[in-house]
Formats: sequence, structure tokens, C-alpha cells
Amino acid sequence: MPVDSSTRTSSESATNMTADSDTGGRLAAEIESLGLRLQSARESVGRVIFGQQHVVDQTLITLLGGGHGLLIGVPGLAKTRLVETLGAVFGLDERRVQCTPDLMPGDILGSEVLEEDESGRRSFRFVPGPVFSQLLMADEINRASPRTQSALLQAMQEQKVSVAGHPHVLPKPFHVLATQNPLEQEGTYPLPEAQLDRFLMQIDVGYPDIDAERQMLIATTGIQENRPHPVLDAEELMAAQRLVRRVPVGESVVEAILSLVRNGRPETSPLSEVQEQVAWGPGPRASQALMLAVRARAVMGGRFAPSVDDVLALAHPILRHRMALSFGARAEGATLDGVIDRLCEPLR
Repeated sequence: MPVDSSTRTSSESATNMTADSDTGGRLAAEIESLGLRLQSARESVGRVIFGQQHVVDQTLITLLGGGHGLLIGVPGLAKTRLVETLGAVFGLDERRVQCTPDLMPGDILGSEVLEEDESGRRSFRFVPGPVFSQLLMADEINRASPRTQSALLQAMQEQKVSVAGHPHVLPKPFHVLATQNPLEQEGTYPLPEAQLDRFLMQIDVGYPDIDAERQMLIATTGIQENRPHPVLDAEELMAAQRLVRRVPVGESVVEAILSLVRNGRPETSPLSEVQEQVAWGPGPRASQALMLAVRARAVMGGRFAPSVDDVLALAHPILRHRMALSFGARAEGATLDGVIDRLCEPLR
């Protein structure tokens, strides 16, 4: 007996709805499972890093978003130890480069050396530099020369480097966590805007509160110190990064991101403060960074989708290194944090 077309259409619609429901259910289960494992990762890092939970969370969001982070704080706030701890927790091959004015690009990327075999034949062999790791810490990056800083540009953006005209693919995943000290800027080389824009977040590291400092004082001066335990490996981290990109984003969140970023540009902003105080505003990469970061923050909380609150929570670390105040605004005592707070007001 022939099947009525309306019956066929209803049956297909029901099948599609069931398939969508199953897909959404699997995605929700994966997000919940990953959220629990990330909570374990936070706790593991917290065994070593005291009183810097917002710094730990923002750094985890940076890694989940597949990006690079710029850690800014005075010496002694465990920035280096944080990177070492994250390498242990995520099972990543971690290396460190201490940036100095005499550091050369080859010291980071690697170089070709001339070798001679037993028969007397000579050939060049590529010796990889520390950039061939999964988690690279560039300590005090603003003390490296512009030539050396730019050597990281291709690596951070394209996941590969060129040495002597030959391309070399970097390991996966590949993340750069660079540090800067806000003190003693004499003799340093401030990162140019193009280099800053490659960092997903600028993470400001402040002093711990008194309870955290007391806990740190006791835990780090005894015979034994706490050690982080591994929670994920490199393959699982990349799977988590792929899952983050599958997290659905509502229209209200998309509009909030677009409003925040576009209102930060003096050319398109309706806010007089931005027009008068901002020399240049965030580009489209800021919108992309916010979209990835709010998804990652939702996953860390075990939530199926991000909210406008996630946008507000991440506005400062995403935007503060992608904007600049005019000379007049700085002379009047204006701050970027104050401008970003003003941008966030309509979204609250």
C-alpha cells in the first residue's frame, strides 16, 4: 500500500528530532564528564599554586581555547611554577626559555649544524630548539629583542617555523605562556600590537590574600612539598579543545560579544568615553577570542552553553591588551580597566 506523503514527512521529522535529541544528549554528557575532569585539574593545580584561583582558571580557559597566554605580575608570584604545574597536570612536554637581550632567534627555533660522517661526507642536520615542545614558557618576553620576539610570531599563529628556508611543523598541541614583569621597564622591548594580538588572554597576576599566603608559607618551607598529579594527557586535551568548539552559543551571547568589541573601537563606538580616550580598539580577533573563551568557561563549569555573565567575566583579560589609551587620556589618569568597565555596563 503506498505511503501518504504527509505520513512520510511526519515520520522523517520525528526521526530527525530523535537524532538531534540523541546528539544533544551525547554532547551534554561529554560536557558534564569533561567539567568533572577539569575540576580535578583545578584541584591538582591548587595543591601547588595558592591563592591565585582566577589566574589558574583563566590559564585553563586559555589552554582549552587552544590559545596562548600572557602572564603579567611582579616577581615571586609563582608564574613559572604555574606553567610547570600545568605541564604536569596535562601531561605536556614543557620547556622554558629565559628571554634576555642577547637571545637569538636560533636559540628558540633551533638551527642547522654541519656534520661529517665516517666517510668524510658533510651534511646539515637540523637541531630543534625549545619551541619544539607542547607548552613553551617564554619568561620575561619583553626582555628579548624585537627580532627574537618576532621569531615566535609564526610559531604562535601558524604552528610551524622556517629555519634555513625549510618549514618544520611544531608538536600538537602547542601553547606559549609568556610572562612579563611590570617593573623595571628600562632596557626592555615592549611587544608590538601584532604580537600582543596573538595572545588569547592577558592574565594579570596579583598578590595572594593573607590566608593563601599563610598556607603557602607552611606548605613550601617544609621537608616535602605537594606535587600535582596528572589528570589529562595531550590527546585528551586536544579532544577537549575540539569539544569546546562544539558548544552551542545563543544569539544573546553573540550579540553581547559583538556589542562589547565594536563599542570598544573609537570609529564605531557610541560611547563618548571611548571616542575621546581610546587611540585604537580591539579587532575581529578579539571577538573570536571571546567566543572561544566563553565556551571554555562554560565547559569548565559543566554548563551546556555560555551566558552573558561569561562574556562579562572575560572582558578584561580578552580586551586589555588589544586596546590602547590616547596620550591625553593617560595624562588625565584614565585606565583601560575603567574603559572596559564602561563597555560592560550596558550588558549587566
